[in-house]
Formats: sequence, structure tokens, C-alpha cells
Amino acid sequence: MITNVIEYLEESTRKFPDKKAVADAKTSMTYTELSQISDQVAAALIKYTSPRQAVPVFMDKSCETLAIFLGAVKAGCFYVCLDPTQPAERINHILETLGADMMVVDDKSVKRQEKLGFEGKALLASEVLGYEIKEEDRAKLAAIREQALDIDPLYSIFTSGSTGIPKGVIVCHRSVIDFIENFTQIFDITDQDIIGNQAPFDFDVSVKDIYSSLKVGATIQIIPKTFFSFPTKLLDYLDDNKVTSLIWAVSALCIVTTLKGFEYKIPSAIKKVIFSGEVMPIKHLNQWIEAYPNAMFVNVYGPTEITCNCTYYIIDRKFGLDDVLPMGKAFPNERVMLLDDDDKLIEQNQAGKTGEIVVSGTCVTLGYFNNREKTDQAFVQNPLNKAYNELVYRTGDLGYYNENGEMCFSSRKDFQIKHMGHRIELGEIEMAINAIDGINRACCIFHQDANKILGFFEGSSDKKTITHELSLKLPKFMIPQEFIDVDQMPVTKNGKIDRKKLMDDYLATKEGE
Repeated sequence: MITNVIEYLEESTRKFPDKKAVADAKTSMTYTELSQISDQVAAALIKYTSPRQAVPVFMDKSCETLAIFLGAVKAGCFYVCLDPTQPAERINHILETLGADMMVVDDKSVKRQEKLGFEGKALLASEVLGYEIKEEDRAKLAAIREQALDIDPLYSIFTSGSTGIPKGVIVCHRSVIDFIENFTQIFDITDQDIIGNQAPFDFDVSVKDIYSSLKVGATIQIIPKTFFSFPTKLLDYLDDNKVTSLIWAVSALCIVTTLKGFEYKIPSAIKKVIFSGEVMPIKHLNQWIEAYPNAMFVNVYGPTEITCNCTYYIIDRKFGLDDVLPMGKAFPNERVMLLDDDDKLIEQNQAGKTGEIVVSGTCVTLGYFNNREKTDQAFVQNPLNKAYNELVYRTGDLGYYNENGEMCFSSRKDFQIKHMGHRIELGEIEMAINAIDGINRACCIFHQDANKILGFFEGSSDKKTITHELSLKLPKFMIPQEFIDVDQMPVTKNGKIDRKKLMDDYLATKEGE
């Protein structure tokens, strides 16, 4: 039985010693090189840390970054990727939460790191990557490995809650192993795949790229972030590197179709497109399917707190613009439930009844690092089980079953509003706007102070047309009282629509009037 993700690396190194394990725009590493270099990193790190401690890595994603992650794991630690472009206040808060007294930083990010309030030891990436291992180091690493458990933490990813204060989701080896074993099998990810990495390394979509590749002996091809602003460069890069699999955020896929990338080129090797993060607009999905009629398209859902994803739906039919794309069914060894306001189970035959999505299984993570209060609020005893301990994660997302018994996403609990005496799902309005011809993307926000729904949209349509089209689909009380045309929908670094920025820009414009 596999108990440590490093076993994936070791097995693939045995099978494919000279095969490219990871590559970026500048360099690459074979499985042998990745294994040896991560050994060197581990040997360097054990002089500054101890098992089950955090190793913050303050650098952009690259081959070297991945080697440092794996070196931290071999040292018995868990890694935390820190994006150097993030505000210093946020980085400092994360470091304080971790109680970190050391971090790894590359030459490119040293000056940014020096501006932080961090008083611990900053290890240069070049030094730990090139460390010369001694026999005593190997003995220490062997002893650490012998004492390791599959419930030991593997990584932490910091997400922002409603307060804006980062929360560090802490994920153990067992949760990742359990997920990746099923993920690679269901979607037939093999050593023949080249996975085009879009997601930042501090976003859990990248976990699927990394550990799927290591498990099967595939190649991770890291895509430069800047290429997502230039579809021609992006599509050339995918084609030149023969990328077969895209495990991307919805926004990344929508960039290609919004900017009419397929009119320039359709990369030839793509066989799998797996997307998550937000609801995929049907018009964008249909354009991708038209470009790749023989590819597998999969909608996956799940918050960071349940180890990547808990449901999946392999697209098996054509969807109209007004149709809802199902979330599908739970991954093996995961239980995904809908609970009503009284914590009663909603059954599959109760089509249309909305409830909170609640998840149980090995996928449920270890909670929030150094934050017992928030952990206890979200990771709770299964209200349906009074007999023994069974922690579940309350996602705060709403869902329902369609007429086929497939689970569908409705919206966030905090996107459900009470307006003009009616309970309204903002996600339903967004879906209706997205279906209108000439709309690229849409987002609805409830302006509490003004007591009105704001409809932000990107595209060539106009407010009069949108209002008319919505009047044919929605009751009057659901039609936004104000529409705002934006040149380009802002997105967070994780690829989701940045609702806070939309609202801040809107309020700033109003103040200037």
C-alpha cells in the first residue's frame, strides 16, 4: 500500500529514468534528475527544520520549484508555495500563521523577500538545489522516512475567506494518494500524456498536474503565465510541446475562445480537457468541443478543503445555451450529500430541491493550519451520523439534483440573496445572461446598501438587449436593476471572476460621478 507520494516519484524514476518529468519554457528535468535534485534539497533542509514543519517556498513556479517541493516532502515536511507577486501583508500573515522560521527563496525573488517582515532564515534556492549530500544526511533522511505516516501533512494552500484573512488548508499524503489513484484511472492519464500546467502552484488545480504526472510517469509542461494574455503564443506553445491534457480553470479556457484563439490554430495533440473553478459557460464549452470533437471533456467540482475535487461529469451529450452542466457524481470513496436547512438529506429523486453540498471521506483535509475556530466551523460531525465520529466538510455551496438524478451546482450560499421579498440565486441570473448572444462572461453582485442587483457583463451585447432577453426567461424581480459593461472581466490569480474588484471599481466610478 502506498503511504507517501514520494513513492510515485520513485516508481516512475525506476520505470522512466531518462524521461522528461517536468519542463518549463527555459529548462527541464528527467525523472532521475528530479529525484536526485530533490534528494539534495531534502538533505539541505533537514539542517534547518524538522518533520511535519512548514517549508515556505517563495518563488515563481518552475522545474526548480517542483524539485524544492519534493525535497521538502523527503525531509518529512510539508511545503507552502508563496507567490512573490502577492502583497507583503498577505505573505507576512501566512508566514506568521505557519510560525515559520525559515523559507526558500530564489535569486529573482530575493529583493521582494527582503521587503517582508520575515525575521527567519532565508535559504537561497540555488544553494539547496546544489547541496552536496553526505552519508550522514542519507541516514537521517532514511530515519525520517521510516517514521512517516500517511496522515502527515503534504502541503498547505492558503485561501481567503469572507473576511479576506488567508486560511491555510492543510492536506495529508493519504488524501492526495486516494484522490490521484482514482483521478488517473477514471480519466485514463498515462505515461503517454503531457500535461499542460496552467494553474499556479499555490492553487490546488496544480496538485492534479503534479501528482497525476508523478504517479503514471507523464510529463508536466509548465506554461508561462504571460502566454494566457496572448492566445497565439499559448496555442503555439501547446502545439510545439505536444500537450495532450489540459486540467485548467474555466477562465483559462474561456480566454482562448473569447479572444478567438481557434481561428489562429487548433493544437493537434489535445485529448483531454478537465475544467473546474467556476461554472463553465455553455457557449465556450461548445466552441471547445467543436474544436476537439473526439476529446474527453470533464466538469469537475470541489473546494480546496476536500483535496481537489469530489464530483465529476464526463460530457456525454450536447448542451443548449440555457442548459445546466451537471456536476455529475462523486469520485470513488467520497460521499457527496445535499442537506436542507434542517440538515435533512435531499434524495436524488427530489429533483430541483436545493441544499448545501456536504462532503465525507478520506478526501476531507486536516482543516485550517493554526486556526481551530474556522476549522471547527467548517469541518463538523456528520449531522446524519450520531453513532461515531465522522468529520464532513460543509462547502457553503448550494446544489440540486436534475431530472436525471445528476447533481448540479446552484451557487454559493453567500450568493443567495433575499430581494423584493424573494429568495434569489445570483448564479441563475448569471447563467441566463451568459446564454445571450454577444455575451462573453457575466457576473451578478447584490449591492446591499443600494438594495439592487448589479449585472456586470463582457461582450458586444447592450443593456437594452440583455434586459429584453432576460424578461423572456426570468421574473421581473430577478432582472438586475443596473447593468455595467466591462472591457474585460477581472479574474483572481486562481482564475475565478474577481467580484471584489468589480465592486470596488463600480463604487469608485459612482463616487467620481
